[in-house]
Amino acid sequence: MSRDDLPLVLGIETSCDETGVGLVRGCTLLGEDVASSVEQHVRFGGVVPEVASRAHLEAMVPTVRRALDKAGAAPSDVDAVAVTAGPGLAGALLVGVSAAKAYAMALDVPLYGVNHLVGHVAVDQLEHGPLPKPAVALLVSGGHTSLLLVEDLATRVRSLGDTVDDAAGEAYDKVARLIGLPYPGGPPIDRAAREGDPGAIRFPRGKWGDGTYDFSFSGLKTAVARWVEDAGRTGEDLPVPDIAAGFQESVVDVLTRKAVDACVDNGVEHLVISGGVAANSRLRALAEERCAKAGVELRVPRPKLCTDNGAMIGALGAEVVAAGLPPSRLDLATDTSLPVTMPLAP
Repeated sequence: MSRDDLPLVLGIETSCDETGVGLVRGCTLLGEDVASSVEQHVRFGGVVPEVASRAHLEAMVPTVRRALDKAGAAPSDVDAVAVTAGPGLAGALLVGVSAAKAYAMALDVPLYGVNHLVGHVAVDQLEHGPLPKPAVALLVSGGHTSLLLVEDLATRVRSLGDTVDDAAGEAYDKVARLIGLPYPGGPPIDRAAREGDPGAIRFPRGKWGDGTYDFSFSGLKTAVARWVEDAGRTGEDLPVPDIAAGFQESVVDVLTRKAVDACVDNGVEHLVISGGVAANSRLRALAEERCAKAGVELRVPRPKLCTDNGAMIGALGAEVVAAGLPPSRLDLATDTSLPVTMPLAP
């Protein structure tokens, strides 16, 4: 089958504060568009679910139209609709799934409710081609930090480890607030850390050598808070770049060490890093260094594909369609805690 004979999948993503739409054919992204409501949440220091849901309602139709225009496609060209069914915010998911049902019915095409987290892994195929089987995936975002063994994107994803408390991205947001940097905290900490000394302040490495692939960042956040509090008692100015660099080094040190260990221990030669935190420059650099030493090939999507977007849902939808899996029913329900081991929602 030639590329042009593959089905055109419309992917819709609304799990949090981005309304994402992508048009994918096989492993090729034809067009995508994202409308973000992040600016509406800044003054609250985090995502407000009701605000996000209303923003999705307003952005959905215009975002679909822009994505179709960028792909040079008409609605009638769409062969299937894929949508994030979970995990995510309940109201936000409901907007996306409702819209996807409407588009699927109007276009008379099958509907597929897919897993947001597996979509973050699938999007790498749009940049680097088909994912080798098996592969280890390090998923690092604002709400999730997981290590996965991916044997087949559409049918066989196994959890190796997860965070037992805060996700890495969540820790970035909380620490940014502690040291006076804006929300969301990932990019500002990354920028500040480039001016700091990662060895000036050594923060703890959660679950460093516990023999598992699990993560913990709550204790690290507390350690930063105590350091800032102690510095405040002395009246000294906070060395923001050094704090940012020390905190970031603690996070990426544990992430990359456990990810590479998971590859070596499971005899896997390919590591994919995905999710919003995968855009972090230090995480990418240290992962590349450690993968090279261990003989593991590293795959990381470009930063724009790391954050929430419709392209990743279209990519996973294309895999599900290619695998011949049955479409979802039109009474498809959302699942705020859909397990990562279920690429296709029940």
